Amino acid sequence: MNKLEELGWDYSVQDIEKQMIARVITVQKNSFRISDGNLEFIAHLSGKFLNEAIDSFDFPAVGDWVEVQKLSGERKAVIKRVLPRKSQFVRQAAGVKTEAQLVAANIDTVFIVNSMNNDLSIRRIERYILSTYESGATPVVVLTKKDECSLDKVTEIISQVEKVAIGVPIVAISSVTRDGIRDLLEFLPPKRTGALLGSSGVGKSTLVNVLLGKDVQHTKDVREDDSKGRHTTTYREMFLLPNGALLIDTPGMRELQLWEGESAIESTFQDVGLLVEGCRFIDCQHDTEPGCSIKEAIEAGKLSEDRFHSYIKLQRELAYEKRKQDQKAQLVEKNRWKRVFKDQKSKYKKRNIR
Repeated sequence: MNKLEELGWDYSVQDIEKQMIARVITVQKNSFRISDGNLEFIAHLSGKFLNEAIDSFDFPAVGDWVEVQKLSGERKAVIKRVLPRKSQFVRQAAGVKTEAQLVAANIDTVFIVNSMNNDLSIRRIERYILSTYESGATPVVVLTKKDECSLDKVTEIISQVEKVAIGVPIVAISSVTRDGIRDLLEFLPPKRTGALLGSSGVGKSTLVNVLLGKDVQHTKDVREDDSKGRHTTTYREMFLLPNGALLIDTPGMRELQLWEGESAIESTFQDVGLLVEGCRFIDCQHDTEPGCSIKEAIEAGKLSEDRFHSYIKLQRELAYEKRKQDQKAQLVEKNRWKRVFKDQKSKYKKRNIR
């Protein structure tokens, strides 16, 4: 088997010489660590790449396949372009700017990691499932710290998660006792790529250490007063597991602001979508209208108000983000034409001076 295949490469996807292909293992600011399956290289972007890049999506992310030029005699390389992605997990970048942040690319499975303590958030799990479906990857919910809960508590938490993670596999594990680790590995077959996503302190880095069989990721205990974690992983990195699977560890995300998800919201809220279809009126606002399936389901205890309100909230958030993105796109286009006009004006002046 070719070494590139061990990194997850599929020759049916691209027609390019294998000597020029590498996968991004780590991203740290403007420096990239890449691998061709045999050797690792420190890489930087070519001047042409930087000149042609328009937005954050154009730049390499962990998991990306890239076309490179290896520098002979050195463990360095130049990244010439990013090859088309089969999936990409994107979120709204932290801060006030309307800007996308590409978390990881070419992922087969997103492991949505939550700990079974006071920091467990059903609403957060909904957001991650929505973003995972939108990314093109398959979601799996991983509930950690099973050893800290009674059997009844574990059963109760899984039941809560099942109500929002419809059709999504749920695996409860303990990195201390190794309970559930074998079940988790069933979702990490050789040559497939998974990514661990979740808040700080939920046990992502500890889980990486367990799956690797050695301590490679620094870990810290959570605060006892609120079960919230401290940041340990500071950058995204991909590891090759002993069974041949690839796993990306990511820094904790306290909030997951949505960037896109219109096409995935119905997959995430299948239960709500079916009820909406059952309403008597097509434009039902689920308020005072007669024959509203949503109201009937809530009154009958078949649908929680929290679940429905989350559905409405996420729809509004996506609509709001879409408007902001459209406004930004218009501004970017306007500024681009200003630069073009300014350059043309400058060239015209130079010709007249001559």
